[in-house]
Amino acid sequence: MGAAEKLAELGLTLPEPSTPKFTYRAFKRDGHTVYISGQGPLKPDGTVHTGKVGADVTTEEAAGHAKLVALQLLAVAKAAAGGDLDKVEFLKLLGMVNAVPDFGEQPKVINGCSDLLVVVLGDRGTHARSAVGMGSLPGGMTVEIEAVIKIHP
Repeated sequence: MGAAEKLAELGLTLPEPSTPKFTYRAFKRDGHTVYISGQGPLKPDGTVHTGKVGADVTTEEAAGHAKLVALQLLAVAKAAAGGDLDKVEFLKLLGMVNAVPDFGEQPKVINGCSDLLVVVLGDRGTHARSAVGMGSLPGGMTVEIEAVIKIHP
């Protein structure tokens, strides 16, 4: 089963890839390697989920936000791969969590993204990863995740 079929089976649709608001690109390709800029958890109206994880946002809510980010990463990856998600392999994620200083469940939060990538892409969704806490993120968003992917011919 391909990635598109798996997304349909899960009842998920990919959003339109977000358009950068500042001086950077959504992705940069170097041969078969693509670097995807950090993505945040967008609501249907285009605003981001905000708050401090460990204070006004729970670990579980933030993991749901990370799942939304996975859909955005998949949308950008699809665009980078010329519309074919089956050519995409995730190599590395950097997950950043806007958290209170003593919060220690960053890996549980970023699992929301990692788990969905593996469900949709199988082995090509597995990746190396860092999950770190931040004192703040742009716009007060709860989670930001960037990725490095490979496009298979």
